[in-house]
Amino acid sequence: MDIKALAITLKIILSRLIRLDFVGINRLARVNTMFDADKITQNFVSIRSLFEFKDIDVDTSNPTPLPKTPQSLPKTLQWGDKSLSLADWQTQRSVCAMVVLKNGARAYEGYFNGTNTDDRRISWSMSKSVLSIAIGVLHDQGLLPPLDSKIGDLVPNLRQSAYANATLQNVLNMASGVAFNEDYLDFHSDINRLGRIIGIGGSMDKFAQNMTKQDWQPGAYNHYVSVDTHVLGMVVRHITGEPLADFIRKNVFDKLGMETAPYFVTDSFAEPFILGGLNLTTRDYARVGLMMAQGGEIGGNRIVSQDWITQSTQQSAPPPDPKRAAMVDGVLGYGYQWWLPPDAADGEYFAIGIYGQYIYIDTSRQVVIAINSADRDFKVGDGQITLNNLQFFRQIVAYLE
Repeated sequence: MDIKALAITLKIILSRLIRLDFVGINRLARVNTMFDADKITQNFVSIRSLFEFKDIDVDTSNPTPLPKTPQSLPKTLQWGDKSLSLADWQTQRSVCAMVVLKNGARAYEGYFNGTNTDDRRISWSMSKSVLSIAIGVLHDQGLLPPLDSKIGDLVPNLRQSAYANATLQNVLNMASGVAFNEDYLDFHSDINRLGRIIGIGGSMDKFAQNMTKQDWQPGAYNHYVSVDTHVLGMVVRHITGEPLADFIRKNVFDKLGMETAPYFVTDSFAEPFILGGLNLTTRDYARVGLMMAQGGEIGGNRIVSQDWITQSTQQSAPPPDPKRAAMVDGVLGYGYQWWLPPDAADGEYFAIGIYGQYIYIDTSRQVVIAINSADRDFKVGDGQITLNNLQFFRQIVAYLE
């Protein structure tokens, strides 16, 4: 930790000591070591011990079946220019859980590094894709405003922010133009400032309202700004007039047939950290993918329309910003909070979270791969690891045909 970062941490601790907030001090200490090599795996399955959270009450007595029909996977797979066994890849990428579905059945399932089936694992940015599903419900209900609606008109509290003139489509596409540093490894970045609000207290709404700088005009570039997703959550709240977690529970989770009740990390005002705070079992992440692969239906329940799935998972974002375009991950496509691999086939897309979280979907072959990891090297090569992982997934899909 550099001197400036240490000074910020000490200032926070001092302010907490003055208020005798020992719970906050202990939480800050744990948050500051959350990604340490000897702690990260356990932290990712016990995130509720680090942050404020909200349990989501769903009926888990009759989960959507995922029958077990084991199939062999290839002995070796290409990962970049290397040939790796599945086990070696899982070790190198610090995979903690992996579920592969073929035609709705579990072709493969494994748990590693002391984790188990029942662990609820942090989604990180895969949560964004779950919010896209909830927005699709609004679309299907006829409640979603036109996509060219201005955010300042939809959310009055944002009229003085940099979001005011961005459209709903701009924000869905991560093309708001809002200035934001998303570098998770930079202590002083905007995303880590937001993380400290989650860790030690504050309002995500207020954080969004205080964002007043723009790098580009809305719609100019696809520039990843996690707060865009929080703004989408604010839009859903204003349209429905109900808490975001309640809307998602009623319209998504209650119909999914989950086997374990989920929970959200929240801010100090019980607002879900929708841009990255969802916690599910890996099997339930696979159920999310299965529902999408099956055109919005699962267990006899329709959650979202095929029309929305098609809209949200096709390339619709503008080109990546110049910095990202020069990076390896600039070749990835983007829809409405869903990612597309290079040269994506129809119905091929994925959700991703930092440190190696994936829901990869190949609709035509009815394969879903759900993975939770603690990969501290996820940023190496400016996105090359993600591209190599996608190459790996595609080979698994082809082998299962």
